[in-house]
Amino acid sequence: MKNHRPVFIVLIALLVLVACDNDKVTGGLPVPEAPERQYDPQQLAMGEKVYAAECASCHGDKAQGADNWKKRGSNGKFPAPPLDGSGHTWHHSTEILTGIIRNGSPDNKASMPAFESRLSDQDIESVIAWFQSQWPQPVYNAWYEMQQRGR
Repeated sequence: MKNHRPVFIVLIALLVLVACDNDKVTGGLPVPEAPERQYDPQQLAMGEKVYAAECASCHGDKAQGADNWKKRGSNGKFPAPPLDGSGHTWHHSTEILTGIIRNGSPDNKASMPAFESRLSDQDIESVIAWFQSQWPQPVYNAWYEMQQRGR
């Protein structure tokens, strides 16, 4: 009789690695697949343009966020977080993201300025669509699930 223990151990290790990757995004909770994302190409192009002009200087050219974005700067405020799905932005509803872009950082805890006088509602919707289009599918699935539950 063959010993299948090494193969079994490798399979378990692979399952743990896959589960750990999902845990980073969902806290270990199962997340159903979101419907296929369908973006208007013109809206994405507009969002990318707005992002490059208004957001990239703080959030990075690839939406990667500022270095040490989790640590308060010398001004006592948090630097710009990543918008590429690797930070906490996906935890917020579209309504909250819109409010933060329009009105700036809640409670003045971060360096996010208000863009109410500089960006139209269409600009804000487009830039949110653009950076959400950069999110990996598991991140988008988790965000979508939260939206469905009304968070």
